[in-house]
Amino acid sequence: MTRFFPYPFLSAFLLGMWLLLNQSLSPGHVLLGCIVGIAGSLAISTLQIPTGRVHRPLAMLRLAFIVLFDIIRSNIAVTRIILSPSRTAQSGFLSVNLDLRNEYALAILACMLTSTPGTVWVNFDSRKGVLLLHVLDLVDEQTWIDLIKTRYERLLMEIFE
Repeated sequence: MTRFFPYPFLSAFLLGMWLLLNQSLSPGHVLLGCIVGIAGSLAISTLQIPTGRVHRPLAMLRLAFIVLFDIIRSNIAVTRIILSPSRTAQSGFLSVNLDLRNEYALAILACMLTSTPGTVWVNFDSRKGVLLLHVLDLVDEQTWIDLIKTRYERLLMEIFE
């Protein structure tokens, strides 16, 4: 049975999406949706998806609240920069040496930093473990490095490693 339905929840989700998008519950659409669901599930099964393991789910919840707070605070700071004509931002690049090596944790860190207004993940050198980050208002590099290392990297290492 798992040969035809390697990911049954994905098949059911694709069937549901097919029926929602077509807004019809006719037998033909149900059959087509089943074919799309099975084909999508079989296509995904050919990929070799690596598995990741979360070690501390409560730390993940704590990190989510920290990131949410930082995004709100950063939105306010960027709005102040944009709306106050007398204030000029000193944008710049900074390099952060990361101890983080887990690919899932790095992907989450990239999403967190890029979704925070005023910061953009530019590059990561996996051999050296160096992150290149662009910051809209770069006043003190060490403050940014400490923020990333203590607020984000430490929790991500706690969660994934």
